[in-house]
Amino acid sequence: MHRRFDSTDRLPPPITASEGDKREDGGGPATGVVVKPRPKTKKPAMYKVLMLNDDYTPMEFVVHVLERFFQKSRDEATRIMMHVHRRGVGVCGVYTYEVAETKVTQVMDLARQNQHPLQCTIEKE
Repeated sequence: MHRRFDSTDRLPPPITASEGDKREDGGGPATGVVVKPRPKTKKPAMYKVLMLNDDYTPMEFVVHVLERFFQKSRDEATRIMMHVHRRGVGVCGVYTYEVAETKVTQVMDLARQNQHPLQCTIEKE
């Protein structure tokens, strides 16, 4: 159990700076600021979500996927869909790994639910 401080108790003598702690100009104790180096944070690697063309998934379904999961406007989604249709592959967006993986899973799940063979994958940027 701790004893309470009483006004009759004696306080220890004040702590004084030792000679080594005094400033060169003879003033009070030397003071300094401890500067901690900040760890350098790296930007996360980015990944492209790629959509692959197939001959069976309806174009309107692809446009819907681009609008729903990649927040594309109708015009932009149509442009990307046509690019995928003509070139065989197209970029839907660029995200961190976890976000890209989630989007691929969402697209693939919806495609399977609607019995479409639509394929999406990721590639490091």
